[in-house]
Amino acid sequence: MDAPSSDTPDTADTPAPPGYVLRMHASPAEIDAAAWDALLAAQRHASPFSRHAYLLALHESGSAVPETGWSPAFATLWRDGRLAAACPLYAKAHSYGEYVFDWAWANAYSQHGLDYYPKALCAIPFTPVPGARLLAQDAEARAVLVRGLVQWCEAESLSSLHLLFATDDDVDACRDNGLMLRHTVQFHWQNAGYADFEAFLAGLAQDKRKKIRQERRKVADAGVTFRTLQGAAIGDAGWDFFYRCYERTYLEHGNAPYLTRDFFRRMQRTMPEHWLLFVAERAGEPIACSLVALSDAAAGLQGSADSERVAYGRYWGALERVDCLHFEACYYQPIAWCIAHGVARFEGGAQGEHKMARALMPVATTSAHWLARPDFSEAVERFLAREGDGIAGYLEHLEERSPFRHG
Repeated sequence: MDAPSSDTPDTADTPAPPGYVLRMHASPAEIDAAAWDALLAAQRHASPFSRHAYLLALHESGSAVPETGWSPAFATLWRDGRLAAACPLYAKAHSYGEYVFDWAWANAYSQHGLDYYPKALCAIPFTPVPGARLLAQDAEARAVLVRGLVQWCEAESLSSLHLLFATDDDVDACRDNGLMLRHTVQFHWQNAGYADFEAFLAGLAQDKRKKIRQERRKVADAGVTFRTLQGAAIGDAGWDFFYRCYERTYLEHGNAPYLTRDFFRRMQRTMPEHWLLFVAERAGEPIACSLVALSDAAAGLQGSADSERVAYGRYWGALERVDCLHFEACYYQPIAWCIAHGVARFEGGAQGEHKMARALMPVATTSAHWLARPDFSEAVERFLAREGDGIAGYLEHLEERSPFRHG
């Protein structure tokens, strides 16, 4: 497509190398959806959370907007009048909804009388899922985009730039251009070609196998059954019930939910095929649910260069308390569904060593960081070196506790 005209509202050009033009956008609505999604489809590890419709829904539903501390400044890079690279970018007034924690860095700035906020964040709001962040036609465009983001941060006097849950391609571009790397741990389940759930259990150590069977039996003995709804079959009633559960979970912890009901209405309308709802029922009444997202391939869609079949555990909530219901709804039901539908991986989300007992194994994820002040950058670099050694040791320790049978 051709580049937008220079008088596009709320769009600004930023200096870039010869042949390139970097533009910043105050809303994803300013960027052509088809062009964005075509660029995303060409990436390795493209996730549905980077689709234009998902990002636009976050904005237009009032979930990720300046009023909630997320000021969009989406970046597009143009080469010879065509879109060469792009990324979701926000100027952040806080560090909530990120899942890579930098509160200590912000506190250090404050103790020295400096402002850490606003900062720049290249990430999917409220979504700790690894995936392509720097959407680019090639490595050169990706590198130019990284340098352009740093230059924009300098021009806007932002304290820092943070790129979260990045792919290897993103990490390489960031490392080559001087950003510091940070590692965290998530827990993912891998499908080894199991014939059914019992075959999966057979690969576990005896004590883990026994524990899972006991937990599932408690839920069944409580009279709980499950219905699985996908895509358009979820319907208005399914989405309404889900949001009751989702909202209640946040309110029970004393917080308002990050995502509005309107956000999920937009998901129902624009991305229905990417959603899978497990509804727990007792005596014919729904009492709990978990919502899982699906990659293009797992949803049965074509067109993406990335053919990974992946399911992503996202949200859960319950109106009644039943022992072990959380494990059944959030792990065992999705794993059984993945086995039945040939899905290669189930990503259980950020944190939670308890997931290992359910055969979700530790995986290192990577973020990249740039700080404007050299003195703080040097201090953070030393901290990251120590933290990285700790993460490596932690991963080794977790691997030694594998739930799988030896040999």
